[in-house]
Amino acid sequence: MARVITLTVNGRKRVANVEDNELLLDVLRDKLGVKSVKAACWRGECGLCSAILDGKAVKTCLILAVEAEGSEITTAEGISEDDKLSPIQNAFVEYGATQCGFCTPAFIVSAHSILQKNPEITEDEIKEKLSGVICRCGTYNQMLPAIKKASKEYRRSKSA
Repeated sequence: MARVITLTVNGRKRVANVEDNELLLDVLRDKLGVKSVKAACWRGECGLCSAILDGKAVKTCLILAVEAEGSEITTAEGISEDDKLSPIQNAFVEYGATQCGFCTPAFIVSAHSILQKNPEITEDEIKEKLSGVICRCGTYNQMLPAIKKASKEYRRSKSA
């Protein structure tokens, strides 16, 4: 059965006609044109479809679109402010943590979510929290220092 849902995606109210069994991933990509959420496994194993749903990083392939009715969703496109890259985006560029780029939006969204909650995070905590997102190129060695550098900016903005 089709129904209309309303979502706030990257700060903008959006409306979509969805079926009861339609995944949030597919609605974001195919109906709302948000291409940073990647369709890869559809089983929650790779994390490439990650987005922030009501303040929490989630795998959108595991959520029905109707379950997200009225929610606020932030994707990689929505993290930058005033056309300026966010601290995590800048750090990924600076450290070359983008190799092929396929997983980059998921890691950026996930790291942003983590650092907003806890900018004092340790390297071991970063590894644990990001363990649900897979990089096929193995760019982890560039991502870790990028995330640690960005954490300093998140600490500054949190204390301001």
